[in-house]
Amino acid sequence: QVQLVESGGGLVQAGGSLRLSCAASGRTLSSYRMGWFRQAPGKEREFVAAVSRSGGSTYYADSVKGRFTMSRDNAENTVYLQMNSLKPEDTAVYYCAARARLGVSAAADEYDYWGQGTQVTVSS
Repeated sequence: QVQLVESGGGLVQAGGSLRLSCAASGRTLSSYRMGWFRQAPGKEREFVAAVSRSGGSTYYADSVKGRFTMSRDNAENTVYLQMNSLKPEDTAVYYCAARARLGVSAAADEYDYWGQGTQVTVSS
């Protein structure tokens, strides 16, 4: 079992940048495919990005492609989400998630472990 803790959220103006981190404990992060999801008030949780176990393959939602970059450092047991050119519609609670099963997924219900989330607010 793995425990996940997100950090790095905050308030930023439109066009600004934030870097989210997700630190893992309890089990080595390299055992898991990792994902970032977000949930805005009144909306369902949506996929943002995912990365393979090695970090060699990444996948993004169309809404963030070209602006967000997901990476991982297995030696540090941490995954990151670099968010650039932020827009007000990026405002949400951002969650990292770990998937033990084979393959990367964009479906939230296919992830096994979740962090508590970190709030990102983008002002216009």
